Parts: sequence; C-alpha cells; structure tokens
Amino acid sequence: MTGRTYQVAFNGQLSLVQPVLYEVPQGSCLGPLLFVLYTAELSQVVAQHRLTLHQYADDCQIYDDMSPSDVLSGVKRFERCLVDVEKWMRASRLRLNASKTNILWLGFRYIIDNLPVHEVKVHVVSSTITTVASARNLRVVIDSRLTMADHVAAVCRAGYYRLRQLRPTVKSLPVDAARTLIQAFISNRLDYCNAALCGITDTMLRKLVGSECGGPATHTNWQTRTHYTSPETAPLVSCQPSNRL
Repeated sequence: MTGRTYQVAFNGQLSLVQPVLYEVPQGSCLGPLLFVLYTAELSQVVAQHRLTLHQYADDCQIYDDMSPSDVLSGVKRFERCLVDVEKWMRASRLRLNASKTNILWLGFRYIIDNLPVHEVKVHVVSSTITTVASARNLRVVIDSRLTMADHVAAVCRAGYYRLRQLRPTVKSLPVDAARTLIQAFISNRLDYCNAALCGITDTMLRKLVGSECGGPATHTNWQTRTHYTSPETAPLVSCQPSNRL
C-alpha cells in the first residue's frame, strides 16, 4: 500500500496528516489470517483452564462439557477463564465486546431444568455477561436445547420481510428476473448452513416451506399456501427445502 494517509478527529479537532506505513485493506483475505495469527496466544489462555477454544476469524467460542454433578466447579472454571481472556485482550490492545458475549447451556431439557446453577454472571469491562436461552453463532441461532426453533423463526421472519420489500417490484419482472431475486434474497437464507437443520420437526419444516413458497406466490399473485409442487410455482423454485436438507 502506497500513497495512503490518515487523520484523527477528536473533540472537534483534527490531527496532522500522517502517512500510512503498514496496512491490511478491509475485505482482504489476509485480514482474517493475520487476526488469527495475532490472537494465537488466546488458545493457550483458554487451555490453562482445561477448556476448548474454537475460532473463526474474529468470532470465538469457548466450550466445556461436564456432567450435572460437576456444574458448580465447571462454572467457576469458566468464570476464571473469561476473566483471564479479558485481561489478555486488554494487554493485546483488544477489547472484549460484552454486548456480543453470551453464556449458553446446551443439553436435554430435563437436564438443563434440573441444573443446580441456571444463571451465570461474569463481570468484565464494567459489564455483566449472563446466561441466555439462545445465541447467534455465524448467523445461525442456536437454542439451549438444540431444537433449531429460534433459527427457523429467524429465517422465516427474514424471508417474509424480504418478500414484503420485493412484492411491488417482482410483479413487473419476467419469470427469470423474479427467480433471480427470490433466490438471491430468500433461498440463500434457507441454504445457508442448512446442514444444521437436518432432523428438524415437520412443523418447522413446513414453516420453512411456507417462507419460500411466498416467493413464487409473490410473482404469480397466488396465495402463499399454493402447493410447492404446483406447475405454476415450479419455474421459480428449484428444489424443496426438505430435499435440500
């Protein structure tokens, strides 16, 4: 990178223009790689507490598996680990985003309901990290019982939102252009990480089918209950969600 400069604005004042000597362009493939290299020591911090760290670019998850009888000791170990992670980040000129940090129990319903500790609170950066019923991980909403019900609801909600935006436009487009819009704004949301939806209940599958059937219905001016395999909707939809899953 050559010929780049930067200037800092603070409290209504501007600093002198300085040349940029080192830079990683935003959106470059080097960005996630260099970040992982910069945060490589984080795995050692987590390993000291006998926990497991998983990283994807700047997204990190700390895992631990334990029996119900070991929950109390496991929670304390996790709290100490999170405090040490926050200290390491401050020493490395990074900041732990407490608003995007959640604690999530995963397990069967009867096990979670009978845990001796339900609420876990960790105080870091003048904030409190608490237990939640579901959390978003790389655009996939995971609930504590792994039913994927919250993710299906989020996908359907986003699909219907896009349908309302596309409805005035799609009616004036040919079939090929309408198919492209529907696949770009609706079908891709269903296809994203669809392996996580394998084994969902028929009720949730019907919700997904309904959210995508709304795409053909928008173009053909049919109701969203039009059968998925009808000849009128077939040109706009390539494959049923159940087959894609």
